[in-house]
Amino acid sequence: MERDTLSCFISDHEGFHGTIKNSPQDFVVIEIDINGQLVNSPNVQEGHTKRPSPPSQAIKRDDKLTQSKADDTDILNQDCFDLNVILGPSVNKELEHFTNKMRVRAGEQEKVELSVGTYPDKHQRAVVHRAVRYNFPFLQTVTNQSEIRVREDPDFKELASLASEGEAEEFFRFIDAKVPGSVFTFLPDDSKEHRTSVHHFVSRRFGKLVETKSFTDQQKTSITVRLRERSKQPKKRTLAECHEEEEEVTLYTSFTLRKENLETLEAISYMAAVLGVLPSDFTYAGIKDKRAISYQAMVVKKISPERLLDKVSAFERRGMLISHVCPVSEPLKLGRLQGNHFDLVIRDLKPHGKSQLTELQHLVTESVGNVKNRGFVNYYGPQRFGSGSCVQADQVGLALLKEKMEASVKLFFTPEDGDDLQNKAKRHFLLTGNAKESFALMPAYKARERLMLRALHRYGSREEGCIRGWLSLPHSMRVFYLHSYCSRVWNEAAKYRLQTLGFKPVQGDLVWAGSEKGLKDTTEELNTPQVHVVTSVEEKDEVFSLDQVILPMPGNSVKYPENLLGQWYQDRLAQDGLGSSRFRVTSLKLNIPGCYRLLLAKPQNITYSLQTSEKPQGQSDQTCVPSLSVTFDLDASCYATVCLSEIMKCNLS
Repeated sequence: MERDTLSCFISDHEGFHGTIKNSPQDFVVIEIDINGQLVNSPNVQEGHTKRPSPPSQAIKRDDKLTQSKADDTDILNQDCFDLNVILGPSVNKELEHFTNKMRVRAGEQEKVELSVGTYPDKHQRAVVHRAVRYNFPFLQTVTNQSEIRVREDPDFKELASLASEGEAEEFFRFIDAKVPGSVFTFLPDDSKEHRTSVHHFVSRRFGKLVETKSFTDQQKTSITVRLRERSKQPKKRTLAECHEEEEEVTLYTSFTLRKENLETLEAISYMAAVLGVLPSDFTYAGIKDKRAISYQAMVVKKISPERLLDKVSAFERRGMLISHVCPVSEPLKLGRLQGNHFDLVIRDLKPHGKSQLTELQHLVTESVGNVKNRGFVNYYGPQRFGSGSCVQADQVGLALLKEKMEASVKLFFTPEDGDDLQNKAKRHFLLTGNAKESFALMPAYKARERLMLRALHRYGSREEGCIRGWLSLPHSMRVFYLHSYCSRVWNEAAKYRLQTLGFKPVQGDLVWAGSEKGLKDTTEELNTPQVHVVTSVEEKDEVFSLDQVILPMPGNSVKYPENLLGQWYQDRLAQDGLGSSRFRVTSLKLNIPGCYRLLLAKPQNITYSLQTSEKPQGQSDQTCVPSLSVTFDLDASCYATVCLSEIMKCNLS
């Protein structure tokens, strides 16, 4: 299952041989949200990001439209662009008639305006400004006291004459989103004179907000426009800027990601590259298997649902599909899920030892029944340590904890066997130390590696440059490596605990005396009364059961067992050059307080079906190939491969 074989099992059934993950279709993982629904279900509720209902009082407008049903509207929702909801059907119809009339009269000098209503509340006005411009980028919205009026935007008209109308619309939506650091790219343009005109227009109209430059790719030249980062010093805004947007609200979009044969972080890196945002702009509840088909909820910051859907074809080329796209009000927090549902197929079944093939039904029934009733050792699965075979994530994490920055970067760039572009780039960096050339070789979707290389090129490859390189990665990616190391230690601790102290709680063990939900939430204040040390009397009276025993993940704030296992933790950390409170890397802004994890886990809703099928001709004399289909649910942070190891009594990867 891992670099070190973890062979402690809870049950004593015989088990059987078999292969898993023959294809991604044989290993399907579907996230279960906090409401207990599968995230790919047609009626999944976005409970984790749903906005509060709007105030109950009617919202005053010129057309005296009363508020519609709360289930259908939330006009205080900045992410809503439905003018039928925001303006009301009658005003929206009038606005559409106005825009049609304006297009027919294109070229006429007479300026015409339309009032879309009076909105006493500042936030309501911000919603109207944003939604009108999103739907009609060629319109300019202005506020006169509390009244909002619309008219043709002369700047849009000028840009549409330099580029296409479609490009002008997308550009103005990009400007309106006001996402610092985001980039818009015009279509390739071979005319230098024409490009100069576009540069001058953008600089004249939006010079304080953006910077422009031309770049050449495959002999085609395009203009990119980048929104400047916000200034730390507050500055006075003009009246026009105040009218343009009276209140900025961050845009978030929720979606369900279906990925195949991709790591979660790799998928995020690719999507970030396609959308022109940072990997840290994506949030998720948990990391899913690579060698699988997985469905998981995600939220992306600063991207509208429309823009996300516009990139569907690019995602599909990388084996990713998105669904359930909708605007939400906040990011998704790690661990905000109930668990995962698994639909698995185990192929090429055969008994261990001398058992006959005809005994498979009995072996399977016994194995599944034991695990259903007794559970399995709650080891961290192989994906916790990354997909690398030469260097795994826990080794990088240990180097970071020991603050060996240069060594950690070399481990980070250790290539795998293979001659693909990313491994070529890694080899080139380790061989030459040239971050700039390695960056040019690294595929665009490998965002982590490219961010690191860019920083190393700028700051050098010595200790300070390596620190800068790690800081260029999102916090969630930096901390992943430390968590990986702690998980490795936890796995070894679980094996030692069972082999040394047996299968009953003993004096000095830690048990969880609080609610199950409370245990899942122990990531901050950990030394709580719910963590109880088993006494000699409680051991003798068998007050607690093994499924209540918890083991600490190493960290600065955890309590360690008060028996042989506690000493084992000290010795194990000392072996790696760490103390029990060495889980803070100040230079990288990383702190691991630690947490607790149940020693055992149990699958829920487990079902299975034993099947046989004919083997393709020419493979073997055997005509029938048994396979086992099994489905079950696991709590968050529990691993299906570990559950299958207990069922089958063999180590799986």
